[in-house]
Amino acid sequence: MVFSSLIFLFIFLPAVLILHYIVPSVGKNFIILISSVIFYAWGEPQYIYLILISILINYFGGLLIRKNHKDEEKHKFIFITLIIINLSILLFFKYYGFLIENINNLLGVSLHIRNLPLPLGISFFTFQLISYVADVYTQRVKPQKNIIDFGAYILMFPQLVAGPIIQYSDVEKQLKNRKKSLDKFGEGVKRFIIGLGKKAIIANNISIIWTEVKNLPLENISIVSAWLGIGAFTLQIYFDFSGYSDMAIGLGKMFGFDFIENFNFPYTSKSVTEFWRRWNISLGSWFREYMYIPLGGNRSGLVIQFRNLMIVWFATGLWHGASWNFIFWGLYFGLIIFAEKIFLGNILKRIPDVFNHMYTMVIVIVGWVFFDTDSISSAIGYIGVMFGFGNNLFINNMDKYIVYTNFLILAVAIIACTQLSIKSNKKINANFKKMDLKLIIVIQTLILIVSIAFLVSESYNPFLYFRF
Repeated sequence: MVFSSLIFLFIFLPAVLILHYIVPSVGKNFIILISSVIFYAWGEPQYIYLILISILINYFGGLLIRKNHKDEEKHKFIFITLIIINLSILLFFKYYGFLIENINNLLGVSLHIRNLPLPLGISFFTFQLISYVADVYTQRVKPQKNIIDFGAYILMFPQLVAGPIIQYSDVEKQLKNRKKSLDKFGEGVKRFIIGLGKKAIIANNISIIWTEVKNLPLENISIVSAWLGIGAFTLQIYFDFSGYSDMAIGLGKMFGFDFIENFNFPYTSKSVTEFWRRWNISLGSWFREYMYIPLGGNRSGLVIQFRNLMIVWFATGLWHGASWNFIFWGLYFGLIIFAEKIFLGNILKRIPDVFNHMYTMVIVIVGWVFFDTDSISSAIGYIGVMFGFGNNLFINNMDKYIVYTNFLILAVAIIACTQLSIKSNKKINANFKKMDLKLIIVIQTLILIVSIAFLVSESYNPFLYFRF
């Protein structure tokens, strides 16, 4: 079940909201927990036991860490055991096939590879579990004693399968006492509809361009086609993922929660470092707090800082998927961020912002080629076409067709993710405050109707980050 499915919009969500608001406060987290179990089981019935067992292990593990906090040896042993259990589950289900495949290739053997379906959202809920036990271990938070509340925190369906990654400290108080009001609920509905529009109207339609270009033989792709194709994916992944985050944040508000923002107009960045402060903010925060800083962060010399960055970006790439493409993609960004840290950042400060922005977008767009192609060699071949290394035409009739048939949606997407959108948003928000409530409802309803119209015509529209 996905947020942009008709069964979620018209059956599941209304039913859960009604139950949530008619039960007393003491039962609200129970409703969230049960509805989240149903939500997860709908898509991954064979793995519901896995996440429930993980919740139980970490719930009791957190209590044991607290109970033995004065016995440093036992305290540390329990913590390390929990981390190993959580990572082992993630490694087995997500990286087993990748590991066996590489052992076979390296040693020339033929170990059998079992095709294991990837548990939905395993990368996200594993990171939440790890952050919880780490925070209990460092006494940043106290362990949750109510298993219903703990289960609701981990399983909460608004952010269960694709984030944002919510740290326990961000919702600890909200689990017991969260503010609910008609204004907050309305804000949640508005945010959800905006996210739905991003997904159904923009991301799904733009994805067709990248699919058409990517499936062509390299020799049939012109230089312009190559840039149009990966440019379309650049827009698609932003509107797909930020749309999901908007919907998750909106759903959270409907249930009284305030989740952290996950995107802040990343394509307006003037450096790659800035881009990663604005893109998938919750994941970046997780790696900084639970990996980069514990490794030493910026406290040591450049060699150690380089090592720390490479470890973190290797892990970031691997977190996204079990393939060398993702690993290369992560290391690629790690190297560029380190270069900005030691010398490139100073150069960028001395040149006009427009060139900084162009540099950043070229680096990011090239990175997306590695992110969404089948192999490193395919990615390098595609990038070669982009930069004219070959006998490919500069432009062909397909390019004209793509621009002609998709001009409006491309223009809307580009404006919506750039500085123009930021300035427009300020004016729109100011005007919204002056607008009649009925007019606001009409605008939101139109976005909802158009989104649903697109959804009705599509059989399946999963979010890109569901595969992680």
